Amino acid sequence: MRFAAPLPSGLRWRLTSWVALVMLLAFVATAIAVYNGTGTQIRRNVDQELRGDLAEFARALRGTTGVTGVRSLALRYVTGQPFSATSTLLFVQLPHRALVTNQPELFGLRRDDGESAAQQNSENRVSARLLRAGSGLHTLPLPDVGDLRLLRQTISTGAGPARLAVGEPLAIVARAQNGVLRAFVLAGALALGIALLASLLVGTRVSAPLRRMAAIAARVDGGDLRPRIPTAGGPADETRVLADAFNNMLDRLTAAFAAQRAFVADASHELRTPLTVIRGQLEVLAAQRDPSRAEVARVERLVAAEVARMSRLADDLVLLAQAEQAEFLRLAPIDLVEFVEDLWAGVTATAERRFELGSVPDGTLVADADRLAQALRNLTTNAINHTAPGGGLVRLEVEELGGAELRFTLADNGPGIPPEHRAHVFDRFYRTDPARSRRDGGTGLGLAIVKAITEAHGGRVAVAARRGGGTLFVLELGGFARAPRRRSARVGAGDAQR
Repeated sequence: MRFAAPLPSGLRWRLTSWVALVMLLAFVATAIAVYNGTGTQIRRNVDQELRGDLAEFARALRGTTGVTGVRSLALRYVTGQPFSATSTLLFVQLPHRALVTNQPELFGLRRDDGESAAQQNSENRVSARLLRAGSGLHTLPLPDVGDLRLLRQTISTGAGPARLAVGEPLAIVARAQNGVLRAFVLAGALALGIALLASLLVGTRVSAPLRRMAAIAARVDGGDLRPRIPTAGGPADETRVLADAFNNMLDRLTAAFAAQRAFVADASHELRTPLTVIRGQLEVLAAQRDPSRAEVARVERLVAAEVARMSRLADDLVLLAQAEQAEFLRLAPIDLVEFVEDLWAGVTATAERRFELGSVPDGTLVADADRLAQALRNLTTNAINHTAPGGGLVRLEVEELGGAELRFTLADNGPGIPPEHRAHVFDRFYRTDPARSRRDGGTGLGLAIVKAITEAHGGRVAVAARRGGGTLFVLELGGFARAPRRRSARVGAGDAQR
């Protein structure tokens, strides 16, 4: 198992970078929206002002008749409002091509001695575009001023139709937008700096527990399972949840490694004992110059018994290793009554005991018939080994619990299991009486196999004291479906003989 090296400080910097990037994108999007919105709003204001100026200009020209009078009024109106980069351009085309404006140089009505021929030609082209512009709003470039917002309209005067035009430079829009942009840049830079500092502090605080966890993980990777992550915060705190999960994992690893070491030690011991016996007997046989036939037969029997014991041990170890694999079981519906009767018939023929079989619910059980039979045979063999021939009781009861659950209860009237041993009887190589188990040929794995098979089926197994003396093993499984018919209780072959 490999753990990562302690986390560098890059996590907090990545967090800070992401916060900065998000804030920068949000700032840019907001700046663009405000920049464009400011320009749009000011242009609307300029258009409204142009409409007001045009209406006022039109009212001023409706006060007299005749071309001369209208021209005089127009000249007096526009002369009072000279044009500049921050003011309004006014011009009117009167009948008979009379033109009055507050910017005569632009329309060639007055020559500016400081201008070159090229500049004058450029102004002439601009003035021609202004004069050709139709009614409504237009945006046109103007030399030395920039873009000009122009509104044109034809009105009726005492001298005939006149084409009025008012224009306002859009430099105010650019100035307002630039002001907004500068304000955003200054405020954004300040906010971004504060956010970077805050995110760095938060990142440091958030990543600190992770760095501690990584340091402990590195120690665990080195083989030290003793350190634990200190927990702080409430039960809903993510780092607390992660630390608790990590500590629980280490607790399970510690227990698993300890169990593994104990298992290896016990397996080595169990294999060493028969090997020692075999070697000793062979040495005894080899030490004799001319061993008798009876001596050779005796050694052969002992060696064969120990080899058989090692074979059983190897088979049990393989089964326990396979119990953790997904293909360990082959589930299929089995007829419960037929299954229990066949099993009990085989068990009762193996020993002289007082065998009893209670009533069996009629139905089907989804299970691996071979594995379940092996678990039940291990329980009955254990009961047989701990009861006396003839009068020893071995009783199996099968009852439906409801909710598709089934309970197998195997009882015996043997000496029972002391309370201090009951929590360990399903452990591998655990024996309450090591001498008798070895004498009977047991490997110390029978009950561990029962537990592995039961848990592989999703069930549970437990042990308890029997009232009146003896032991009860209770095995509960799911997957039972009751049939509409029922069968009466059965009595084992041992009872019939008795």
